[in-house]
Amino acid sequence: MNHRRLNFGAGSRLVAVVLAVGFTSLLIVVAGASPIEAFKLLWEGSVGTQDKLANTLMTWVPLVLASAGLVVTFSAGLWNIGVEGQIVMGAVAASWVAREVSIGTPGIVTLALIAGLLAGLLWGLLAGALRVYGRVNEIFGGLGLDFVATGFVVYLVIGPWKRAGIASTSGTDPFPRDSWLPTIGNKLAPIALILAVAGVVGVLYLMRGTYFGLRLKAVGANPASAFIIGIQTHRYLLAAMAIGGALAGVAGTIQAIGFQHKLVPSISGGYGFLGILVVLLASYRAALIAPIAFFFVMISVGSSQLSLRLGLDSSIGGVIQGSLVLIAILVGGWQVQRARRRAVPTVEA
Repeated sequence: MNHRRLNFGAGSRLVAVVLAVGFTSLLIVVAGASPIEAFKLLWEGSVGTQDKLANTLMTWVPLVLASAGLVVTFSAGLWNIGVEGQIVMGAVAASWVAREVSIGTPGIVTLALIAGLLAGLLWGLLAGALRVYGRVNEIFGGLGLDFVATGFVVYLVIGPWKRAGIASTSGTDPFPRDSWLPTIGNKLAPIALILAVAGVVGVLYLMRGTYFGLRLKAVGANPASAFIIGIQTHRYLLAAMAIGGALAGVAGTIQAIGFQHKLVPSISGGYGFLGILVVLLASYRAALIAPIAFFFVMISVGSSQLSLRLGLDSSIGGVIQGSLVLIAILVGGWQVQRARRRAVPTVEA
């Protein structure tokens, strides 16, 4: 499915942020709370202490990895809605290594990362093969694979990997301590941060500094023309899905052995779908996904303070994120229409 790039300039993003803040402030006032106090709590709840900052950073890692992968697939003109399933399958593969392998922390962590990467890659490649060879729209194929992955992880949690004597959806037994990502303090895992930065830098270089990235953009912009000039479009579409799936698989691995330390049904954390919003707001630019993802995570993590301190529902964080993206799209669309209206007299003249 080809799609048109949504271009948001810096002005559009600033206007969107101002309008989203104004809209959210209005909702908070209607709920009977102070917007200033609410935004102050969002800040304090996400980066106010070292522990909270560490928690925010560990939440940022899977989101930014999934977003980096989506930049690649979106640039190729593919709506990779199956990213949630790719995260889940990466977590499942990493969980198998954590449960079954016992060769010391360096060996287990390395194998878990490789297994998670490969599982996500293959799951993404499957969605790509359905698109290329089966003529199945990647949206429907991805959603179908999401359901399969989600059902599979539930089956494992309440079936073969259930806790001893208990079939509970709360998750498996915690993994052996040797399989956990090494941390500074209780939460912050430097390896996870390094992988996230490497993922963003790698995608940035891929899209800006390589012949592959240039051709991938050509396929995304106009696949028919790209094919006519000799680009093997099917190969590039499959490669994009494989790269996106691999990064999502690493995100799932971080979730399993770096954050949850066990396999739970909600192991993806919704980071795949949230990543779609991040990439839309970043207008598919890899350089922007890291700060935008961090901003989104601050809202998600800090919003828990709203219910504790102000009695507001913590879902207000999702309202802020959604309104920000929606308003950005509306502002961007309005700017495009205004530019077209201004261009028409010039062309006619």
